[in-house]
Amino acid sequence: MSKRRVVVTGMGCVTPYGIGIDNFWNNIKNGKSGIKEHNLDKEKHLVKVAGQVPVDINVEKYIDSKEAKRLDKSIIYALIAAEEAYTDSGLDLEKEDRTRIGVIVSTAAGGLVVVTTGYKEMMNRGFHKCSPFTVPMMIANMASGKISIKFGLRGPSKAVLSACATGAHSVGDSYRTIQCGDADIMFAGGAESSVCDFGIGAFTSARTLSKSDRAPEEVSRPYDKDRDGFVLSEGGAVLILEEREHAIKRGAKIYAELTGYGQSSDAYDMVAPDPEGKGAELAIRNCLKEADKSPKDVDYINMHGTSTHLGDLAESKTVERVFGNKKTNSNLLVSSTKSMTGHMLGAAGSAEAIVAVKTIVEGIVPPTINLINIDPEVADLDYVANKARAKDVKVALSNSFGFGGHNAVLMFEKAQ
Repeated sequence: MSKRRVVVTGMGCVTPYGIGIDNFWNNIKNGKSGIKEHNLDKEKHLVKVAGQVPVDINVEKYIDSKEAKRLDKSIIYALIAAEEAYTDSGLDLEKEDRTRIGVIVSTAAGGLVVVTTGYKEMMNRGFHKCSPFTVPMMIANMASGKISIKFGLRGPSKAVLSACATGAHSVGDSYRTIQCGDADIMFAGGAESSVCDFGIGAFTSARTLSKSDRAPEEVSRPYDKDRDGFVLSEGGAVLILEEREHAIKRGAKIYAELTGYGQSSDAYDMVAPDPEGKGAELAIRNCLKEADKSPKDVDYINMHGTSTHLGDLAESKTVERVFGNKKTNSNLLVSSTKSMTGHMLGAAGSAEAIVAVKTIVEGIVPPTINLINIDPEVADLDYVANKARAKDVKVALSNSFGFGGHNAVLMFEKAQ
């Protein structure tokens, strides 16, 4: 039996820019950073900046205020992004079989604020004194659970946890779920809210965050020789994936087709990437093979590009090995939108999948900002430095690589 085809019919997000796809994309394509000084006690932290969702977003438009108090912020971001994606899709659930609609919306770290707050409460007031909602607020599957409950969806529902590759794996596994016939529609994506004292402190101790004293919007600088780590960020991003014939039958707007999904493991280190990029290369080649595409067919890659020394170097060399460099493959453009958003962890892969789709729809490749002096060690690729570029993008990839060596690559193509 041939695999069923899968298309993107809706998208929604909450990012450091606020709520909404248009808001997100307009900032990204114009090279505007969402990084600011964080609102934590800066005297306690070596790291001073983060990508935080604005505090003035209208949560009550999406979630009852009483209910919101019982949810971790990552779940709130997931629910808002899912609502935005659902509205964008034009779906009418009253006309759909809800047993054929599922959810894979995941998080990399879960409710860090809830865990740390609950722990303090128990230590200070007794082990039975934390909120009775602590467990459902902190567990990683609750975004999928709450979205299923909100929309009455009874199809497959689960969470995928693979660190920085979480969002991409969630989209890819949703794609597989539709391909094999277990669902016709999937809410797919990720959400994260780890910008807190514990989150900033832990990642600082791991020596992964930038301690730069530059202006906040200049701190995240993938591929630049002066980069010194990533910027921790937060938000949520959800795509509506749909079986192609189902989407056509209901007259849905189709943004792009998802045609490839590659997975692999580095089997190398807990934090550092394989310096030879063997795992990343395997995931890329698996993705190309499934979609029956050659490296020359790919017009744009949204790179994982976190702004760490080892990560940027390994990924760029891997892409050069598979696709060639500027001299041998002048068609290929690559960029890292983490230069503007920071690293949204579990939401990064799905937010960047949205970027890949938008490059196809609008024919605009977003820039890698803050790329002033390219590191001579990274591969000789066209990183679309500092300013977006017009390009007819027919095929786009989105790379996501997570701590522990988890790799996921998604391919989107122009809808036929």
